[in-house]
Amino acid sequence: MKDRLLRWARTPWVRAALGGALAPVLCLLVAAALEPVPAELAGGERGPVSVRVTDTHGRLVRDVRADGGLLTSRVKLSELPAEVPLAVLAAEDARFYRHFGLDPLAMARAFGQAVWHRRLVSGASTITQQLVKNTVKRPRTVRGKLREMAIALRLEVALDKRTILEEYLSRVEFGPNVRGIEAASRLYFDKPAAKLSLAEAAALASIPRGPTLYDPRRGTARLERRRNRVLDRMLSSGFVSADAVERARAEPIVLTTGHAEGGAEHFVRAVLSGALQKELAGRPLAEVETTLDAELQREVSTLVRQTRERMAAFDASAAAVIVIDNPTGDVLAYVGAPDFFDVGSLGQNDGVLARRQPGSALKPFVYAVGMDRLGLHASSLLPDVELHLSTPTGDYSPKNYDGRHHGPVRLREALGNSYNIPAVYVAQEAGPENVLALLHQVGIDSLDRSADHYGAAIALGDGEVTLAELTSAYATLARGGERVPLRAVKRARLADGGEIALPPADRRRVLSREVAAVLGDVLADPSARLAAFGRESALELPFPAAAKTGTSKGYRDNWAIGYTHAVTVGVWVGNFDGRPMHGSSGVTGAAPLFRDVMLAAMRERPPAVPDPPLALTQLEICPLSGQRPGPHCPHRVRERFAVDRVPTGSCTLHVEVAIDAESGLRAGPGCRGAKLEVRERHSERFAAWALAAGRPVVPEEWSPRCPGSSPDSGRPPAVAYPFDGARFVRDPGVASAAQAIVLRARAPEGVSAVRFFVDGSLVGTSRAPFARAWPLAAGQHRVHVESSAGLISEAVSFVVE
Repeated sequence: MKDRLLRWARTPWVRAALGGALAPVLCLLVAAALEPVPAELAGGERGPVSVRVTDTHGRLVRDVRADGGLLTSRVKLSELPAEVPLAVLAAEDARFYRHFGLDPLAMARAFGQAVWHRRLVSGASTITQQLVKNTVKRPRTVRGKLREMAIALRLEVALDKRTILEEYLSRVEFGPNVRGIEAASRLYFDKPAAKLSLAEAAALASIPRGPTLYDPRRGTARLERRRNRVLDRMLSSGFVSADAVERARAEPIVLTTGHAEGGAEHFVRAVLSGALQKELAGRPLAEVETTLDAELQREVSTLVRQTRERMAAFDASAAAVIVIDNPTGDVLAYVGAPDFFDVGSLGQNDGVLARRQPGSALKPFVYAVGMDRLGLHASSLLPDVELHLSTPTGDYSPKNYDGRHHGPVRLREALGNSYNIPAVYVAQEAGPENVLALLHQVGIDSLDRSADHYGAAIALGDGEVTLAELTSAYATLARGGERVPLRAVKRARLADGGEIALPPADRRRVLSREVAAVLGDVLADPSARLAAFGRESALELPFPAAAKTGTSKGYRDNWAIGYTHAVTVGVWVGNFDGRPMHGSSGVTGAAPLFRDVMLAAMRERPPAVPDPPLALTQLEICPLSGQRPGPHCPHRVRERFAVDRVPTGSCTLHVEVAIDAESGLRAGPGCRGAKLEVRERHSERFAAWALAAGRPVVPEEWSPRCPGSSPDSGRPPAVAYPFDGARFVRDPGVASAAQAIVLRARAPEGVSAVRFFVDGSLVGTSRAPFARAWPLAAGQHRVHVESSAGLISEAVSFVVE
């Protein structure tokens, strides 16, 4: 029998058949011997060049390709639970440890299924072949497939099985633009691969078969079916027990898409692009150690996501937060949007770096200029009355948020309650160019137009700034007026091993400590904002904290920025597409999130006053005049001042005058029945407001029974409005009869009435508060007023178009 078989084997046709069968194998072996090991797998720098981004404690934030776009991360088998590689083997190559790079049995099975079903039913590529496919570019042809097989054989000789599997787990796509099981685990399940459950491991192992088809972000139903098949294969291969498979099949696939890095996607992009650290722009990086606190970052990101439901109530879909360490300028947390991957809400926009109108958030810096240039202090009296300013585009008259005028207000009240008119007044008096100069000094470079372009309206945020700039500017106040640039990177290593030289912090004093201390004291005072914000607003915290809100024109932006001695927090809320919000302001929209973030940031830090090194002195003042109390002031409050900014002189507003009991007018000498009363003598600027508000003012007229005389009665009146050179434009869509301005006059004490003249024609007579409506008529006009004593004011010119 044996001899017969040998004779049969030696026959020419059997030899020819064996030669035909072995020839391809021999050719493949020769090709494998001639193929070099791919450079990326040959040793040294393995895998694609990626940037490892870590937080301030060295914890991984993200591993990302330096050329952008592809999430990638390397992993070692020693870091993984046994279920992870076993799930991959069950899904892709159960005989991985028993073949030499090619699996003849799998190839035969795939060929037989294709013949039987007349279509491709299953693949036969081994893990080694798939690694080659993801490493070496080849044409999708028979020749390309043969080269893939040859390189797979070569790898099996050059590398051990453990290394091949590690390279596979680090290089294969686990979804669109997601390379490596570690990157996939962090992206989809918000955890490192070392902490994957059996069900999660089987789900991830299912994805490489069709990275787009099984992308869990497109839905998990299809992926769950394949995961269960992988679990069944693990059971049949003896990798896991039946109980473990049963528990894993019952576990739903729950994603935490987009928050694998604690919501730091915007931060990482800003760092690697050079937007936060310009020295890194365009450099071939390998490792970046950032200033981020990963734990705080994760908590802040969660708070931003949780606030979306509350924001939806006023039609807002986006929010951004930045937290800064005051002593160093380090960025501790940075969330550019609630969800980086939310296409509908334009989540890839970065709210920390986007330019938006800041509203009232610039006011502290306006008052800082006023303190420096006008000598203002916390009790300086400012006008919150009707204000008109001439601008190149016509008359500008700012309005308060509540639509009211509050008369004479102290700086503490004006800033605390965020009144618009006093802020515009201070900006105009101190000079918009000086306000803009300070804003540049504190780092707000986005305001890149001229001071003439912004005008006094810069006090109300008439311009665009970034949340990063604005929050850094408030951190300057927290440091007592010392500016320290933002720092996002502590150390950066290049791909060649060298380090990038990062410049030391350029610390500069841009404000006096005294000015910064007073502003911080006002912004941290709940009573100062009581009239506008009420008690127990979101700005009140269980520790001393200075805070300010802002709302832009059209309600498109809400801001809340504030600081303690340790950190500064900035919050923006709005919509990336620019649509307005409804029923929301800074205190209702951004402040609740600000409060939550500040509580999180201060949890491990001891509370202290915003600016503890500088003591402020306390003095009693008259709350209405802002001056030191006089003998007739009915009320007194305590105010805090810098030691070199203490008000001098006593109250001149409260005076004691004789009043005729019969007429209620002023009583002259020898008036029977006269009594002394404390009344208010307001300046001409506030006289009209005081009368309209029903304040107990000194009567303008003398009692006819016992007249007296006023020292100013010989002084002529003056035109208060319009101002000289004013320009008015009529609205063609409104009836002419309905378009008018109110002429206003100032008159000295003792003047009971004035007459208004326009172009020499009498308009009418008015008693205090000396105002008269005049219908607009096209042309150049002149207005003057005349007192009852015949004294005439200087004329004021204006034009109506």
